[in-house]
Formats: sequence, C-alpha cells, structure tokens
Amino acid sequence: MVDPATTQRWGYRLLFVALAAVLLFLRLLPLDMMPATLPGPDLLLCLVFAWVQRRPDIVTPLLLGALLFLSDMLLGRAPGLWAALALIAAEFLRSRHQGSAEMPFAVELAFVAGAVIALTVAYWAAQGIFAVPAPGLSDLLMQAVFTLTAYPAVVGVSQLGFNIRRLSPTEADSGGAR
Repeated sequence: MVDPATTQRWGYRLLFVALAAVLLFLRLLPLDMMPATLPGPDLLLCLVFAWVQRRPDIVTPLLLGALLFLSDMLLGRAPGLWAALALIAAEFLRSRHQGSAEMPFAVELAFVAGAVIALTVAYWAAQGIFAVPAPGLSDLLMQAVFTLTAYPAVVGVSQLGFNIRRLSPTEADSGGAR
C-alpha cells in the first residue's frame, strides 16, 4: 500500500518536470522572427525558486541539477555553469525555508531578488574568467529584472493553479518536508 503523501509528492514532481519541459519547449520555439531587443524572463528559474520556497520536499537537488543541466544543453549556454550557480542559489533559498512559513511575500521577493542578482553577476564573472563569449552585464541584468517582475505571476499560478503552498509547521512534521 502506498502512502498518500508519497503519491502526492511524486505527482507534484512529475508536474514540475512537465512544467519545466513545457517552458523549455516554448523557449526553443521560434515564435518571433525579428531579433530580440529585450531579453525575456527566465521562467524556469522563477518556477524553480517559487517551488523551492514553497515545497522544498518536491524539488530535490538531484532533480534540479538534472533539469537545469538539460536547459544549459538545450539553450546553448556553457554546460553546467548556469546549472551549478542556479542550484547553489536554490539551495540558499531552501536553507532559508525553515522560517519562511510566516514570511511575507515582500521579504521572499527580496531574497529571490538577491539570489537572482548574485546568480547573474556570478554567471557573468565566470564567463569572463574563462573567456567564454557571453552577453554583456547590462543585458544579463536586464534579463534578471524581467525575471524578477515575472516571479510574482509564477508564484500566483503555482498557488492558484497547482495548489503549491508553503507548508505549515504541522504539515512539515507529518511528512511534508525533509
């Protein structure tokens, strides 16, 4: 007999992988034939950070590493660099999760903003150190700003559409979190 909490957890993991696959697929589609003047938000990063803040038991580091490495390979980024930095940022946010059940959304957004900005600057610096051709810091920071403006919408869709909410301390004790 399978525990209902385990079944629900694995169902949410499959949903997370499906959402990530859809986001990657949409990002790969040639929807606009004109050259992009402004970078779009990184919706996969928003999804990762939103779900790590709300349900850290669903989004495991191994799952995150695999999905982010796959996105590096598909999007033509330096293999593993963005994935490693995003995984470090996600684990930082996961470590802040213990007190986040009562944390206001503005504070959560501030933590996510700090993580996204640090991730962007570290990515740009690492590419510069290893002499990898990369966009300028201003382009990367512009994408970070658009990512941060999309974050509340991704959180709203996660909460309203998929019922991904923060666990209360009693739910976390009953097997909802590690």
